[in-house]
Order: sequence, then structure tokens, then C-alpha cells
Amino acid sequence: MAKIVAKVTAPAAALPLNQILLGDCIEQINALPANSIDLIFADPPYNLQLEGALSRPDQSVVDAVDDDWDKFSSFAEYDRFTREWLTAVHRVMKPDATIFVIGSYHNIFRVGTILQDLGFWILNDIVWRKNNPMPNFRGRRFTNAHETMIWASKSASAKNYTFNYEALKAGNEDCQVRSDWLLPICTGGERLKDDKGRKTHPTQKPESLLTRVILSASNKGDVVLDPFFGSGTTGAVAKRLGRHFIGTERDTTYAKAATKRIAEVVPLPDNALTLAPTKRSEPRVAFLSVVEAGLITPGTLLTDAKRRHEALVRADGTLSLGQIVGSIHKVGALAQGLPACNGWTFWHVVKDGKLICIDDMRTEIRASMRD
Repeated sequence: MAKIVAKVTAPAAALPLNQILLGDCIEQINALPANSIDLIFADPPYNLQLEGALSRPDQSVVDAVDDDWDKFSSFAEYDRFTREWLTAVHRVMKPDATIFVIGSYHNIFRVGTILQDLGFWILNDIVWRKNNPMPNFRGRRFTNAHETMIWASKSASAKNYTFNYEALKAGNEDCQVRSDWLLPICTGGERLKDDKGRKTHPTQKPESLLTRVILSASNKGDVVLDPFFGSGTTGAVAKRLGRHFIGTERDTTYAKAATKRIAEVVPLPDNALTLAPTKRSEPRVAFLSVVEAGLITPGTLLTDAKRRHEALVRADGTLSLGQIVGSIHKVGALAQGLPACNGWTFWHVVKDGKLICIDDMRTEIRASMRD
């Protein structure tokens, strides 16, 4: 259950896990231990610079973001604020932690420049394409149908950051997940509202967006920090997915609504959260092991999926292609005139008239090793 805690005034000996820290985000984050956070999701003020009320063609007023927290006196003031909170989160990130920052055209390019100035290393920019965006009522611009997220590591030297590539690909029908995400905006029962039916928070993000972020770049038990906690979407999703969260929020109304919301979240069972083993984590199996196990016999001809090349399997686990002798990878690369090749997925064997990828046999051996 989330708990609201008053302002932290001294460096904490331990992380205030699953708590909402009331007060200025920079002061609160500066009180956290250094190198302690696994993932950050930040939805900072966009500095929308709205000039007057926005009306629909029927003259009804659009419920736009005109709160004081989104107003800055100048771009310089906004840049100063951005630099301060990014400096604060940089200190608390673990060496291999990453950060997602979301914004619109009003602010995301300024944020990106400051990220790079502070030493962050940009990994991707991700477009959240909304399938139900607000129309452009004045008809003077393209409909603004997306927001942009920057995903960055703490530094260029961070090479072991979490990216659950295989899990994402498997959930996407074995296709790599692209950097354009088509997701709906927050509507319906997910949208928090007050006693009068008004939005509790004007920029509440959909849980589907945070689910993808957290599943992509964190593991069970990791700590996710949200400097602009708002209605608590990060906390709700983190709790459901078996992660810890820390939120900072200066508005007590938002913090109370988030606390109630998170208290009602039921965590998923462990067996629904366990990631499938990645190929990199699987035990190494040499092609010779496949030959020694009798799954492929010496003298067998291997071919590619289009049956353009043939190579002979030798007793020592190498292949021969004419006068060329080498590993499944080297021979596969030379056959194609390429500098490299994954021989496990390139070469196939014919069994009962069907092409069988030799990687299936490696999988069979790995399965026997787990038994």
C-alpha cells in the first residue's frame, strides 16, 4: 500500500519504498541515497504556454492544462528547472539505470538537449501515437496526435542496462517492438475523477503506456522513481507488476487520490511476472554437442532456408563448403559473402522432406539440461 510521507529533511539510510513523498521534487530526490534507483519515469510540466481559453466549434470550453504547475515565466526559467531535476535524478540512478522522459513539442526538444548536456546517453526516442487524440479545433495546424518519450541511460558507458528484448518480442507475435507505440489516451473507468465528475489530474497517463515502459526496462523487485507522481499511474502499474516505486508530489489532492488508487491495486501472481529465459542466459551449447548427441550425423548435408547453399557436417562439428572448412557461423557467412552469420538460424537439415532449423536441436539439448 502506498503511504504519503511528509517532506524528507535528511538523507535516508534506506529507500522509502512504495511511498509518496510530499514536497518539492528536487529537494525530495536530493535526500535519497545516491546510485539507488533502477528506473525513472518522468512526466514533467510541458510548459504549454496556453494563451486564453480554448473553445470547440460549438463554443464549449476545452478542459485544457492551465494549472500553475505548468506555467513558467520564460524558456530560461523552464530550462533551469529542467536542469535541476535532471541533475537530481542523475545522482540517484544506479550506473546501469535508465530514464524515460515524456513530453510534447512544447518541451521535449529542450529536455533532450539538457539530458545530453548532463551526460545522459539517449537510447531511443519513442513516439506515443494516440488512437483517439484531441482534434485541432481552430483548423490552423495538424492534429497533435502524439507525444514523444526519450529513453536514456545514465551515461554512454552504461552497457548493462535492462532491456527485456526477448519478452517484448514474444509478446509482439515474435516481431521486434518498434519505437512508435499506438495506445489510447486515458479514458473511461481508468480516469480518476473528483466528487463532481471532474478530472482529478489533467494529464493522467494511461496504464498501458506505463506497463510497456516498466516491462521494457525493469525487472521484478526493481525500484521505479517518478518525480512528478500526479495521479499515481507509475505506482499503480509498478505494484501490479511486482516492482517497488517512489513518487514525489507537491499537490496533496493528487497524492491522496494516488494513494487511494494504489491501495486498490492487486499485484499479479509471481508466475505471471516471471520472464522467459533469454538466449543470452541459456547455457552455451556447441554445434559439436548436437553432433555428439546424434541429432545430426556426420556426413549430413545442411542447407539454408531457400536451399541456395549446401555444407557437409564433419565429425568434429565443423562444416565444409567446397574447400572451405569452419564453424557453422564462419561457413554460413562465407557462403553468403557476408562478414558475419548466425549459423544456428541460417542452417537447416532436411528430415522427412521438411526443413528443420538446427537451432531447434540446440533447444532440445538445452531442455534436457534443465530436466
